[in-house]
Amino acid sequence: MSPVSTRQKVGLALAGLLSAANVTSIFFPTPDGEEGPPIVVLALSTVLGAIGLVAVVLAWRGGNRTAARIAAGTLVINVLASLPAFFVDVPVGVRLLAGVAALLSIAAIVLMLSPAPQPALDTEVLS
Repeated sequence: MSPVSTRQKVGLALAGLLSAANVTSIFFPTPDGEEGPPIVVLALSTVLGAIGLVAVVLAWRGGNRTAARIAAGTLVINVLASLPAFFVDVPVGVRLLAGVAALLSIAAIVLMLSPAPQPALDTEVLS
């Protein structure tokens, strides 16, 4: 357990927002006759979103680095699951959404896993 820096809190907030958005994905399946993510991907995204939310809360409240790593892992898996959107024939809006989510996920991971600031050494004690 270590104190959570402002940078890490920003990353955790981004991860929390992305995870919360993923939790709802199962409730918006692709309409019949349209191209979009299969129901299995939506279900995976929902489960990972729920796990990510719990991990974000644990990391925020106690500075739990393991929870932050779990939250980062859920974001990585969600980004990997969205990669096919760039290679199949889907609407531009879906590609744009997948791209923005991927960029926000990368930013959240970098911020969340950034090292915590180290306390300054008191030079008078060392003398």
